[in-house]
Amino acid sequence: MTIEAFFEKFNLFADAPDAMTKMRELVLQLAVTGKVVEQEPSERSALDCIRNANKSLIDFIPDKSMKVPEGWVALPLGCLIASNTGGGTPSKDNPVYWNGDIPWASVKDIKNDKYLVSTIDSITEQGLKNSSSNLIPPDRLLVVTRMGLGKLAINRIPVAINQDLRAIEPTEALDLDFAYLLFKSLKMVGSGVTVKGITMDKLHEMPVYLPPLAEQKRIVAKVDELMTLCDRLEAQQKQREEKKVALARASLARFADAPTPTNLTFIFHKSYDITPADLRKTILTLAVQGKLVPQDPNDVPVENLLSRIKEEKKRLELQKAIGRDKEWLPEEVLQPTFELPASWVFSTLSDIGLINPRNEAMDDLDTSFVPMKLISAKWRAPHEHETRKWAEIKTGFTHFAEGDVSLAKITPCFENGKSAVMRSLTNGIGAGTTELHIVRPIFVEADYILIYLKSSYFIEGGIPKMTGTAGQKRVPTSYFASAPFPLPPLAEQHRIVAKVDELMALVDELETKLTASRAAGEKLLTALVAELTAGKESHAAA
Repeated sequence: MTIEAFFEKFNLFADAPDAMTKMRELVLQLAVTGKVVEQEPSERSALDCIRNANKSLIDFIPDKSMKVPEGWVALPLGCLIASNTGGGTPSKDNPVYWNGDIPWASVKDIKNDKYLVSTIDSITEQGLKNSSSNLIPPDRLLVVTRMGLGKLAINRIPVAINQDLRAIEPTEALDLDFAYLLFKSLKMVGSGVTVKGITMDKLHEMPVYLPPLAEQKRIVAKVDELMTLCDRLEAQQKQREEKKVALARASLARFADAPTPTNLTFIFHKSYDITPADLRKTILTLAVQGKLVPQDPNDVPVENLLSRIKEEKKRLELQKAIGRDKEWLPEEVLQPTFELPASWVFSTLSDIGLINPRNEAMDDLDTSFVPMKLISAKWRAPHEHETRKWAEIKTGFTHFAEGDVSLAKITPCFENGKSAVMRSLTNGIGAGTTELHIVRPIFVEADYILIYLKSSYFIEGGIPKMTGTAGQKRVPTSYFASAPFPLPPLAEQHRIVAKVDELMALVDELETKLTASRAAGEKLLTALVAELTAGKESHAAA
C-alpha cells in the first residue's frame, strides 16, 4: 500500500482518538526509515557523504543489526553533529543585562513552529559576556534537552540561548531540514529526580538512519507535501466538526422547545454527534423545567401533595420523631430562572423532606457504610457499601436511611453531580462522609429529587453559593435546603423518572456505539499503519 492510498482512507479512521496526530507521527516515522520516497542506486551512498563531510568520524562501526534501505547507514547521532553548543541565563538581578538588542531564547520560545524568528526576551552585550549564554548563528537546530525535552526549532536569526537549549550544527552529510525531521522523530528519554533531561553523551549515542544527501532533500520535499495534506485534512475535519456542533445545538434547541418523539429522533441522528455528556445535561434540564413529559390535567394537584407533606411533618413533630423545621432567610434563596407549567410550583427541599436527619439504632446493629468514592456522578448508578456496626458510625458521620437522597457538597464532587438515592442499605440505615447533604423525602419521588440535584440548573446555581478556600469549597446547607425546587404533581414525577430512565438508556447505548466506532477506527488505523510500515510498497510511487 502506498502512503497516498493510506491518506485516501482517512475518513475510515478519522474518528480514532488523535487520528491526525498519529498520521503526522507516521509520516515522520516513514520519512526517517526510508519509506516515503524510492531509493536511487545511482546516488552517492550515505557512508561516502559522512566520510567526505567529517573525516574524524570515519572509523565508526556501522550497526549491522539495524536493517536499512539501500544506500543508507545506521550510526550514532553524534557522527552527524559538527558542533553542539549550550547556553545560559544572565543574572536576573542585574537590569543592565536585559532588554538589549540580542534575542535570547528559552523553552517558552520553542513552540510548534519549525522556524524561530523572534524571542520573548532579549539581552545586552554585557549580559552575553557575563553569562554562560552563547550567540548562535542562524540555521542551527535549537533542541530542548530539559523542561520540554525534545521540542526544537531552526533559528532564522542570530540568537543567544539559555541552559535548557542546545544549538546543533549538522555536518555536511546531514541536510538541515532533514535533521529537523530526524530530531523530531527521536524518542528522547530524560533522567533526573526533579527535572528530567538528557545528557549530551546520551543524545550523541542515539542510533539513527542516514540516507544519501540527495535522498534527504527528496524526503524533505515529500514530507512537506504530506504535512500540507495533513493540514488540509485537519481543516476539513474541523469544518465537519463545526457543522456537527451547529446541527447538534439546533437539534437540542428544537427538542427543548418541543420534546416530541420526532424531535427526540433528531437528537440521536447518526449524521452528527452530540456528546453523551451534553445529552444527559439536556435531558435533566428539560426534566426539571417540565418539558420532558406532557402534563395531565387529571393528576392530583401539587397543592394537595404539599398539604399532605405538611400534615405528615406536624404528625412527626407531635410524636417528637423530628424537630421543628428551620426557617431559611429570604436572601439565601436563589431566584428561579425559568417559568414552570401551570400545574407545578416552586417549593424547596426543606418543604418536602427532612434535611440532614439523624438515625436512631441499636449499637450492635449491622449498618451500611458508604464512602464518597462509591457514590457515582452517573444517573441511577448503584452505590456500593461496607458493613459496619452502628456503634462504629453513630458519631462523626453523616447518617441516612433507605430512600434518602444524598448530595456531595464539596468541590469538585458537587460540580460533577455526585449524588445518589441510598438503597439496599443493611437494616435500612447507613452512614458516610460528613461531606454529604441528606434529604429524606416525604411523599415525593426520591429519583425525581435526584434528577434535580444532578441538573445543571441546581449545580450551576449552587457554584456561586459555595464557601471556603480554593479546593475545599462546599455547598452550604442553606442553598441545599432552600433553593427553588421545581415540584410537579406526584404522578408526573413518576412519569418524568420513567422518561429519564428511558432516555438515559438510549444515551448509554449511543455512548457504547460511539466508543465502538472510535475503537474500530483506531483498530483500522493501527492495521493500516502496520501494513504501511512493514511492506516494501510503502513508498510514494503510485
